[in-house]
Amino acid sequence: MDLPVSETQVAVEEGAKEIDMVISIGALKSKDYALVYSDIIAVVAAAAGHPVKVILETVFLSDEEKIAGAFIAAEAGAAFVKTCTGFSGGSASVADVALMKKTVQYKGRVQVKASAGIRSLKTCLEMLEAGADRIGSSSGVAILENTQVPSGSY
Repeated sequence: MDLPVSETQVAVEEGAKEIDMVISIGALKSKDYALVYSDIIAVVAAAAGHPVKVILETVFLSDEEKIAGAFIAAEAGAAFVKTCTGFSGGSASVADVALMKKTVQYKGRVQVKASAGIRSLKTCLEMLEAGADRIGSSSGVAILENTQVPSGSY
């Protein structure tokens, strides 16, 4: 059994309600789509009905790779495609959210989560207008108070 599958099983056993996984960026960039698909579908199966969010790390990908990653995630049963972890530099962009939404909307049930770098109400609203169904931010108070949090801080 591979590590992501066993980690997913443990997380579910310990009460996780949702699972986040980072797409295999190397496999995606080398166009090993079968490996990308098998990784995701294995985690989806291990999640035992709990929603799986597949993080694309869009900062590292071309538009073609973003489309391929989002499409494969949708086909493998992911509940969400997510822009970034926030740990690899860069942040969610309106263009990436719109591209991801356009890519997965054929499935109907697959949602888009914009995450990383969303620190203001203005940015939050832009992401929602671009098609984000969910926002990931550590700046919730600033967003609700309509204030700006400086880049690099929480």
